[in-house]
Amino acid sequence: QVQLVESGGGLVKPGESLRLSCVASGFTFSTYNMRWYRQAPGKERESVATIYTLTSTTYADSVKGRFTISRDNAKNTVYLQMNNLKPEDTAVYYCNRFPPLPYWGQGTQVTVSS
Repeated sequence: QVQLVESGGGLVKPGESLRLSCVASGFTFSTYNMRWYRQAPGKERESVATIYTLTSTTYADSVKGRFTISRDNAKNTVYLQMNNLKPEDTAVYYCNRFPPLPYWGQGTQVTVSS
């Protein structure tokens, strides 16, 4: 049974940092590309950052230089280090495979507000 459990969100001020974690189970984590997505209120879910099986990474232009995706295959975990957060980063953040599974976890809320 596939599970994706995101954590680490919270309420922060602009310029502050957060580190999100996502623990995956139910599949062979190391053999899949993983992606962080986010969905802001009233908007469609969008891709934020991707880490491939050989650990190369890609980022949305809006987060490039501020966010860093990483993975620990021994822990079946993907991380998203978010620095210099902006109000427009406010969203629910989800992890999933890329291409994504039809199953989504509960996500973790990130709110950036002064």
